[in-house]
Amino acid sequence: MASPATSSASGTSSAPSKVRIDAWVWAVRLCKTRAQAAAACRAGHVKINDVSVKPAQPVVVGDTVRVWIHHREHIVEVTQLLSKRVGAELARKAYIDHSPPPPVIPAMPRRDRGAGRPTKRERRQLERFKRGEL
Repeated sequence: MASPATSSASGTSSAPSKVRIDAWVWAVRLCKTRAQAAAACRAGHVKINDVSVKPAQPVVVGDTVRVWIHHREHIVEVTQLLSKRVGAELARKAYIDHSPPPPVIPAMPRRDRGAGRPTKRERRQLERFKRGEL
């Protein structure tokens, strides 16, 4: 008679039905480290179905996960549960990305070589651009 422990030790068990949110966010490569994923959860930057969660909160297939990382919100729908980090190609198959496209940042204007020192007007425009007002 085979016990449940023997079947799981042989590697024939099916995929888990629940995975910790910090482990899943790390496994699908939204965070570089598991510690960063856990810190994002504790800081309230990770939400499951629009509810802030702790790192140990389980995630299931079909959940919508919102992660605010690197000044950008990632909105993903869970399609596969992963508890171990996998390659980028496999990680992309574990979710459907519903994130808005990144904002278009205008290129910094270039001065002609040898044009000399910027005028006062050009310096003001440059300062406004650096502050993000342009």
